[in-house]
Amino acid sequence: MDRLGAPGAGLAIALENLFPPLPSEVILPLAGFASAQGRMSLVAALAWTTAGSVAGALALYGIGALIGRDRIRAMVARLPLLKLDDLDRTEAWFARHGAKAVFFGRMIPIFRSLVSVPAGVERMRPATFLLYTALGSLLWNTVFVLAGYGLGDNWRTVEEFVGVYSKAVVALVGLAALAFVAVRIVKARGSARRPGRGRRQGAHRAEARELQRDRDF
Repeated sequence: MDRLGAPGAGLAIALENLFPPLPSEVILPLAGFASAQGRMSLVAALAWTTAGSVAGALALYGIGALIGRDRIRAMVARLPLLKLDDLDRTEAWFARHGAKAVFFGRMIPIFRSLVSVPAGVERMRPATFLLYTALGSLLWNTVFVLAGYGLGDNWRTVEEFVGVYSKAVVALVGLAALAFVAVRIVKARGSARRPGRGRRQGAHRAEARELQRDRDF
């Protein structure tokens, strides 16, 4: 940002989409602080960071489109605990709510990047993807750039608050994943036991019939 100004902020945000460990909650408030110091225009900071968000999201959309639906289905079919029915339900959900997922996903850590991949896999209309990505990114970027602009030398305070938000999202995702795995393991064990139990019950009934025939004879 020192060397390139607002375009540098846009480049940093584009890279943040591709490499999530680069935190937007640091880049955006810093861009706002730089604007408050007169090193770049506030409007330019908002415009370039939003353009960077869209560029990064488009790259991930392209990766999803290259992977394609058939490859995703082939991978899911090989994974333990996952079923193609799960993928079918996810695709149906994305078909109904994909635009909202892209819009709100731009405001959720981790999902900010990941949501672009299924959009590409499902071949969401590029115009729709670009519109909702741009709107969601503009909203997210504006909040953080203005926060850095208003806080001045205290712009790092934003990082502390967003860090708590990010950790909460990661914790919820982790708990949901653990719950999913636990349910699938329990169901798999139950399915494995039922056939054996059915065979044992059938054997007991056959033995009982044999004993009854012996008594009758």
